[in-house]
Amino acid sequence: MRDITLSSLLDVIGEVFSDEISIVVSNTTEYIYYRPSKRIDLKIRPGDPIKEGTMAYMALETGQKVSEFINRDVFGVPYHGLAMPIYHNGQLEGCVTAIYPALADGKSVVTVKTGDGWIPIPFSKVVYLEAKDKKTTVYAGDVTGTHKNTLQEFEYLLPKDSFIRCHRSFIVNVNHIQAIYPDSHSTFVLSMANGEKVPVSQSYSSYFRKLLGF
Repeated sequence: MRDITLSSLLDVIGEVFSDEISIVVSNTTEYIYYRPSKRIDLKIRPGDPIKEGTMAYMALETGQKVSEFINRDVFGVPYHGLAMPIYHNGQLEGCVTAIYPALADGKSVVTVKTGDGWIPIPFSKVVYLEAKDKKTTVYAGDVTGTHKNTLQEFEYLLPKDSFIRCHRSFIVNVNHIQAIYPDSHSTFVLSMANGEKVPVSQSYSSYFRKLLGF
């Protein structure tokens, strides 16, 4: 046991939690460990100072467990979190924070910009979304349009029982997948209902397989 490092121990503990949850560990001034989830990545790096307004900051300030919703002003994306201060011999030494995506705000459509104006598209009709040319393009059957939200922001707005991130540039609606084909080692290509092909990258392949159960 004495050869187990803090990082390796936290990596194992992280595997126990859902792939939806990011884990952050800090001392009293800076982050010392970060494991992003597939759903949310706050781009934290070990050594970064603890930001004011974050879960870790509030837990360290109060010395108590904190569970809050944090808006996009802090890290650029909204999230829910639970932070627990760490004490040793009565001294506050750090904090562990679990971060999970913000719940959808109840909307059931995404309104895209087209050449003629704006068209609201029900979530159920969205086939997939693609990040390209610094915009997000939404494909929905005969309608294709752009939206100002990033793919990461869409991950928190779209219902996660239907939409899966399969690539850094793509989110797909699983209800519009017609077939899944192997592409190369540990990667796949999705044949979508609109006739297009969408790649599943290696970094998302195991997560994708786990969620779809194959």
